[in-house]
Amino acid sequence: MEEPQNDGSAAGLSRSRRLLVLGICCFSLLMVGLDTTIVNVALPSIRNDLHASVSGLQWTIDAYTLVLASLLMLAGSTADRVGRKRIFRAGLVVFSLGSLLCGLAPNLELLIAARVLQAIGGSMLNPVAMSIIRNVFDDPRERAQAIGAWGAVFGLSMALGPVVGGALVDAISWRAVFFVNVPIGVLALVLTTLYVPRSRAARPRRLDPVGQALVIFALASLTYAIIEAPRAGWTSAGTLGLFAFSLVCFVALVLYELRRREPLLEIRFFRSVPFSGASTIAVCAFAAQGGFLFLNTLYLQGVRHLSPFHAGLYTLPMAGMVLVFAPVSGRLVSRRGARWPLTIAGIALTVASFMLTTITPTTSSGYLLIAYFVFGIGAGLINPPITNTAVSGMPPSQAGVAAAIASTSRQVGMTLGVAVIGAIAGGTISGAIGPSFAAATHAGWWICAGLGVLCLVLGVLTTTAWAEETARQTADLFSDEEPQSAESQRGRSPYPQRELAHR
Repeated sequence: MEEPQNDGSAAGLSRSRRLLVLGICCFSLLMVGLDTTIVNVALPSIRNDLHASVSGLQWTIDAYTLVLASLLMLAGSTADRVGRKRIFRAGLVVFSLGSLLCGLAPNLELLIAARVLQAIGGSMLNPVAMSIIRNVFDDPRERAQAIGAWGAVFGLSMALGPVVGGALVDAISWRAVFFVNVPIGVLALVLTTLYVPRSRAARPRRLDPVGQALVIFALASLTYAIIEAPRAGWTSAGTLGLFAFSLVCFVALVLYELRRREPLLEIRFFRSVPFSGASTIAVCAFAAQGGFLFLNTLYLQGVRHLSPFHAGLYTLPMAGMVLVFAPVSGRLVSRRGARWPLTIAGIALTVASFMLTTITPTTSSGYLLIAYFVFGIGAGLINPPITNTAVSGMPPSQAGVAAAIASTSRQVGMTLGVAVIGAIAGGTISGAIGPSFAAATHAGWWICAGLGVLCLVLGVLTTTAWAEETARQTADLFSDEEPQSAESQRGRSPYPQRELAHR
């Protein structure tokens, strides 16, 4: 017998069932997160096997993150409309199929095409899983702890990708980093079918094809311009035209969405300073992380001539710190608010990136490992406050859209980080990556350091009393549009303001 649809609160579930649902969502997130970074360590092998250029390697990464970023909001709102469990299962099927085709790809063009299919499936997983968690864990403190666990898995998947990928590439081939997703996806599909409750928003949002098209055009043209600029020229007519087209699409998107009653991109969310700050921090932090993984993979294998597995082992300090500090950050957010984890994370990202601005082909391993260690602290601390700020205080009908915007910000950051930092470093070399690449990375590391400073400044500004007041005012906009619950009819808001104060 099919479970009834509801608004997603899932209040009748036992604690053990809620934890099981959290585990299933984290399991799928681990698969998608690993795939965002596991490919990095396989890039030199893909380069040799498929004769790819540096820009081709960038597209192997960015074809995935770009499509993922473009479709996350559509997937989140669609799941709120037709059912979160249904979209989640469809995402698992498409992602697993795309992974299979990636592993079978005979050339770079078909590999990139299969990465696009992977991303379509992945876009149905991250925001929908977060929406499921938001609606299963309706107690603010318990939800913050669940989001802390989510943040730990997300950060761990990003950091462990190079280690797992290196082992698979060394033991089998680069194709194994894609094949491994297939049995994991099948297992996640079975567990989802058996244990995840059905839910959807009480008032589903309308489709917004114009807004979706503008998002795709704006992000795709911007990314293409950045990646191809070193070859075509930063001031060439084609590059400048693409930048101008992207800007026009972004402006048109904002103007169009402001006029819609139920937009794809809810511009009103950005009236909340903590929400818009968290979105900007997500872009900056994940741009730094995307650049970090891309540059380090090519540096460790191309300059220091490490095997894929040993290159992955070098990132273990980062992975370990993410594993330790992501749950710590979740607890800090639930007890003390977001300021401390955001501040410490911004400092750590800045210091680690600054340390890497001086690397050479013979930089000591100890120095590199310390920098990776510090970078991991920042990466581990920064994700839970971003996620908690995005979904806390939003009514259940907005949970999918709010989570999708937060996830989109991460993927946009990752896409732009690989595009910009890869273009700057890759544009200074030609042919095989060799000793000169170490010096070519310095400009990229300075960019990462600047992004760390932005995270620090925004972390302080968005946790002031003034910022929290804008969050309360924004939440009231959407609470006024919600159907009156039994709790609100008794004169008490079902979205307590103390939850916002924790931010």
